[in-house]
Amino acid sequence: MKMEILEKNDTNLRIIIREVDVPLMNALRRIALAEVPSMAIDEVVMIENSSILQDEIISHRLGLTPLKTDLDSYNLPEECQCQSEFGCPQCRVTLTLDAEAKEGTRTVYSGEIVSENPEIIPVSDKIPILKLAKNQKLKLEAYARLGRGKTHAKWQPVSMCVYKFFPKITVPTEKCEECAKCVDICPKKVLTIKDEKVDVRDLLACNLCMDCVEACPKKPSPLKVEWEKNAFIMNIESTGALPPERILKEATKTLGKQLNELEELIKAEQQ
Repeated sequence: MKMEILEKNDTNLRIIIREVDVPLMNALRRIALAEVPSMAIDEVVMIENSSILQDEIISHRLGLTPLKTDLDSYNLPEECQCQSEFGCPQCRVTLTLDAEAKEGTRTVYSGEIVSENPEIIPVSDKIPILKLAKNQKLKLEAYARLGRGKTHAKWQPVSMCVYKFFPKITVPTEKCEECAKCVDICPKKVLTIKDEKVDVRDLLACNLCMDCVEACPKKPSPLKVEWEKNAFIMNIESTGALPPERILKEATKTLGKQLNELEELIKAEQQ
């Protein structure tokens, strides 16, 4: 396997992966969505709520508020030694919210949530939770735990995890008066005209839609759009709970663990 980083920041990772096949890429994508743990609010105790929203709606919004995650310091509830339904400091984080509208209508934001661990906080302090009218109040205590996306979407560490084949475009070598048709129809502006010939402007933007090939007036078309069999472009967009490179690393570790478990089961059946 060979990897090349195209783009990387705090929430997005775009890479080229070569010498792999579709089953491996799809396994990594599915594991990133469903198996890589992240922290999310799982239980809310309402102390006072005089807002217009019901307790369940507020709890749902809190649960879908992404939290920064520390995988090295916390255990999954089912793997924690405490084995308690209430949790312990190794598998649970307590957060509180105490907001009141004294002078007029105000919006309560995620930045007002106070965590017992300053490392486990909302990824943004500008996420609106609800609006309070004058003299309305919201006071609650919430408990965040690690979980997996296969249990609930609030535990998905990614907002997007996709891959596509690496495109391969062969342009005609001869000049053509009608080349503009192929260039203009491309929705991604992959092609351009250079020296009265079709040229590739942005290869990686190609999504293999084949519109340019179908628009070519010559049949068969001298313009060919194909893909490399064992090369892919993968894009991982994190919710902010985990860095995208950590998500890919954890997905790879989980896949290796699952393959080892499968191998042991096969050996047990053969004995």
